[in-house]
Amino acid sequence: MEEFNADMEPEQSVKEDIVNLLKEKSSIKQAVYDNTFETFSTLKDVLHELINEINEDVFGSDRRIKIDYRDRGKFEAEARIAEDILIFSMHSNIFEFDRAHFIRKTSYIQKNQCNSYCGIISIYNFLADSFKYNRINDLGYLIARIFVNHEKHFFVEGKRQMNSINDFASQVIDETKIRTILEKAILYALRFDLLVPPYDEVKIATVEQVNTKIENGKLKTGKRLGFQFKSDDILI
Repeated sequence: MEEFNADMEPEQSVKEDIVNLLKEKSSIKQAVYDNTFETFSTLKDVLHELINEINEDVFGSDRRIKIDYRDRGKFEAEARIAEDILIFSMHSNIFEFDRAHFIRKTSYIQKNQCNSYCGIISIYNFLADSFKYNRINDLGYLIARIFVNHEKHFFVEGKRQMNSINDFASQVIDETKIRTILEKAILYALRFDLLVPPYDEVKIATVEQVNTKIENGKLKTGKRLGFQFKSDDILI
């Protein structure tokens, strides 16, 4: 963060700086927001279509497999894929990357600092039973973040198993790329299995935990409970 300097400057100069920042930075941020919201709206449409396609292909083989889509409002959408739920969430604010982030070292950003302002769409993976039984202490995992800028250029940070690369300087988000991201996110969630926690981490339980479990099934559960789960930040 830059240090605030309270030394007096000519009033006209300060006002001009304010006006210039509003014209430049605020205008850029508004364009980023508009692009991110448009991208998220398209994502919801593509996701709904993809879920319907998967449901049609799976329904005939086993009717017990639950696959559905739910619009959770302006900034959220949900897809249930069997035992998994993917939550897609758009943040309403615009972000800048810190100076140590690798994206700040690219020529695309160095050429124009405004290119680094991005909106964020996050993809979280939860267990479907966490919502079904209202297990409020259960864990979900961020498996990908989509960053979109004022030129609709994008890149994705995610788990390495999603295993695809794009170039922020040249890639523009569209329906085809959104579908690819969604398919990889769903595939990753399905391959990301619930593991048995280490014995030593669950060998002791409190009376409250047991009573809570009996009443509501709320002992904490997550796909990697008891295991170290590190972020493998790479481009998707």
